[in-house]
Amino acid sequence: MCVSSVPPRSRILRGVEGLCAFPARMTFQFNFTVENLLESESTPRGDGALALDSSKESSVSESEKGRRRGRKRSTEQLEWPQDHLWEHKPVGSAAPSQDTNGSVPAANSSGNLEPHEKHRGVRVAREHPVPEDVTKVLENKVVETLPGPQHVNVSVVKTILLKENVAGENIVSQSISSHSDLISGVYEGGLKIWECTFDLLAYFTKAQVKFAGKKVLDLGCGSGLLGIAAFKGGAREIHFQDYNSTVIDEVTLPNVVANFTVEDEGNDVNEPDVKRRRKSKIAQELCKCRLFSGEWSEFCKLILSSETFFEKYDLILTSETIYNPDYYSTLHQTFLGLLDKNGRVLLASKAHYFGVGGGTYLFQKFVEERNVFETRTLEIIDEGLKRFLIEMTFK
Repeated sequence: MCVSSVPPRSRILRGVEGLCAFPARMTFQFNFTVENLLESESTPRGDGALALDSSKESSVSESEKGRRRGRKRSTEQLEWPQDHLWEHKPVGSAAPSQDTNGSVPAANSSGNLEPHEKHRGVRVAREHPVPEDVTKVLENKVVETLPGPQHVNVSVVKTILLKENVAGENIVSQSISSHSDLISGVYEGGLKIWECTFDLLAYFTKAQVKFAGKKVLDLGCGSGLLGIAAFKGGAREIHFQDYNSTVIDEVTLPNVVANFTVEDEGNDVNEPDVKRRRKSKIAQELCKCRLFSGEWSEFCKLILSSETFFEKYDLILTSETIYNPDYYSTLHQTFLGLLDKNGRVLLASKAHYFGVGGGTYLFQKFVEERNVFETRTLEIIDEGLKRFLIEMTFK
């Protein structure tokens, strides 16, 4: 997401310093002792303690393996109608697309993704609407403030979910009982803020990444801090996606709401007119956001069929999503299908994920073999586990 430990808070603070400044505060809306059985919410993904049990890892069918061995492909294409596709030449740069404005007529796109590796627990995607009364989203949440985006305390979220025995995915108890933060096809680690997220947040400030006017996807969003940073940078539309619906409902959405509302707080918020204006402003801002859960190929189907004319993303942000090589094909297809022809992917990753096998080098090799995208290393972080920031663009 070896020799590693939880990054010191001082290092986390430095990693996001200068991104966004807020008054230092902590809002307690629920008060109880967090149980000791819960681990810290900010942990390096890829520690040996996170190794998946082999019986739980997703498997690739023998026919799929045979297909891979039997033919080399210079590109992977989603099985959308040909006029919706980029036509990539086997060698050299891609041919110009008929889709000159980066949009895809989406009415006939649903269900046409190339067959992907099937394993138990593939989640059908769904959209999570933002409730009209967003104040309820922050009930029973502890909101923490760093020198950057606000975020809910994930340990508190876990404790509440355990105590209330909330129906649904039940990912907290499964994670604890399996002693793992990665259960393939069940729970993909979204209840933690992984180390590379802070690397990418720091890069946004250092490189002065421009978000203004862009359509942005925070893929495998977890806490949603990357997408929130894009919003604060002036993005015109931000989509958040995570594998688990519990993560979206209990972490991502509360973080989005907390960051969209804090700037409007003032001494006169109890005045009726002020309340109405503030509520209207928040609603307008939240309309820029859409939130989704589900497996990547299912998310592609949903997003492409949910709009009459789908406009592709100018920027896809993703952190610690290449830990499992079994997911590379679907991730590559997702980039291919959803990224604008002039867009780019900003990806943060560790060099290697012990216990699950993926990492930067392996993913770059995977991408190079398909000859669709070119990758460029933006930054290498040697502190602790070696980490990379990578940019991907179409050839």
